[in-house]
Amino acid sequence: MTKTGVLFAGQGAQKLGMAKDLYDAFDIVRNTYAEASEILGYDLRALIDQDDEKLAETKYTQPAILTTSVAILRLLESKGFTYDVVAGLSLGEYSALVASGSLSFADALRLVAKRGQYMAEAAPTGSGKMVAVMNTPADVIEAACQTASEKGIVSPANYNTPAQIVIGGEVAAVDEALALLTQAGVKRMIPLKVSGPFHTALLAPASEKLAAELEQVDFQAFTKPLISNTTAHVMPFDEIKSLLTRQVKEPVKFYESIETMISLGVTEFIEIGPGKVLSGFVKKIDKTVGIVHVEDLVSFNAILEK
Repeated sequence: MTKTGVLFAGQGAQKLGMAKDLYDAFDIVRNTYAEASEILGYDLRALIDQDDEKLAETKYTQPAILTTSVAILRLLESKGFTYDVVAGLSLGEYSALVASGSLSFADALRLVAKRGQYMAEAAPTGSGKMVAVMNTPADVIEAACQTASEKGIVSPANYNTPAQIVIGGEVAAVDEALALLTQAGVKRMIPLKVSGPFHTALLAPASEKLAAELEQVDFQAFTKPLISNTTAHVMPFDEIKSLLTRQVKEPVKFYESIETMISLGVTEFIEIGPGKVLSGFVKKIDKTVGIVHVEDLVSFNAILEK
């Protein structure tokens, strides 16, 4: 029995005009953006289509990606599409919570609008840096970060694939870790264009504020299992709030999450939302599984034909 896993894109995947052709073609997509605009108090679709600068700001990026992802999910469901297990990278975990039946879209949207604001306040643009370290064992990277911590905050932030681990933190400490990794013979380290060093201890203030917001939200029982970024295991219902609180300041265990989904019987993955970053990761994690993505009319039609 083959199972389908759905994956949701995280921050950084946004692009001007994303899902515009789906918006033009389908009422269910238009209605989702209209619902979002009403909750947020500004025209989200206009922002996505016209304001590149705002779209890159964390507090706008997060609602924009969540809404785009949920709009595409609703469109697929309206065509009879079904799935068995869900996960999302960082911000994508909130889209996954909606897909899992645990969180309403309205509550998810309010939460990510606040989450984006708190993250931007805790780590303003330029306050730190993130760098992808390629083709290096995790223990080597972790040891370098540990030693470099004398200079400030630095730690692994995203375990994307076994060959790509992102570190983040304060500039001086990250630079020290990079120097140590260079000494250890690491050849490829790629600085990332992100607005802040997310999933590090620098986000502790955001984590505390988010915890207070999460207390106001009623989560429902899961109808589909969701794999947690923070543990790479199925998220227990009674740990949703504590895991979402931790998720902001702890590393994302993406490749272990994919391995968990595969161990649960998932053989086909579908990435929902802008871009194909997660599809690229999945291909590197396990070449035997299928992966397709849906972000526009062309990719949507392709999945319908399948």
